[in-house]
Amino acid sequence: MTIREALRAAQARLESAGVPEAGLDAELLLAFVLGEDRLRMRLEGQRALPETALDRYEALIIRRQTREPLQYIEGEAPFMGLTFTVAPGVLIPRQDTEILCEEALSRLRPGMRALDIGTGSGALAVSLAKLGGARVTAVDVSDAALSIARENARKNGADVRFVRSDCFEALAGERFDMIVSNPPYIDAQEMAELMPEVQREPELALFGGPDGLDFYRRIAAQAPAHLARGGWLLFEIGWKQREPVCALMRAHVGEPFACRDYGGNWRVVGAQLRSGD
Repeated sequence: MTIREALRAAQARLESAGVPEAGLDAELLLAFVLGEDRLRMRLEGQRALPETALDRYEALIIRRQTREPLQYIEGEAPFMGLTFTVAPGVLIPRQDTEILCEEALSRLRPGMRALDIGTGSGALAVSLAKLGGARVTAVDVSDAALSIARENARKNGADVRFVRSDCFEALAGERFDMIVSNPPYIDAQEMAELMPEVQREPELALFGGPDGLDFYRRIAAQAPAHLARGGWLLFEIGWKQREPVCALMRAHVGEPFACRDYGGNWRVVGAQLRSGD
């Protein structure tokens, strides 16, 4: 079977399974199997594929047909120009979260102390340490997530301190110049409507309570006790959560700002600790 024939057959199977962008995923998975870029595959569409490659490609297409996320199949995902190992125990890093990272980096200076709450794969923590030179502590309640995050720090050459903690519980008396978090923020109604791929990601990293705001309430209320003078608290938010999260920031931290993502949706809310807190 040629490259072109394999791609057409795989695309048809993925389309029948309802996979979005089936043609792109078929190309990406074959490029992953062959260790080649997609352009070369297109230029050499008549090249015959060895049986070993076809067998491996078949196994990956079957997994994608079940709506297993592409990133879990390949075992990695990009974030801020870095590459992160991902597995079913962690949320897959997304481009939208790069907005949060960019806003944090614009306010950090080398040597500042930063805390990442709910680190998951470690994408935020590693990026802030690697790209911003911050002294980063990252916490999560999941041992599986912390194991993956430690591996990502090692492979990207980032010095990050990882702590098993439910938000601030293991950080008594510690203060930071910045606290960042991409907390679980999907509400009960949205959980029932998630795409099959997202349903394969850990619920612990997705569900934010009946209205999606449980972790914002908790972190915003507790953050002032863990922020240094003039410190910042920055959140990723769901597209409809700007107003309630801004209200929480105003009540507990300081006057908030909000940023949109590349799709025009509200994606980041942050505030600087008001003077006197």
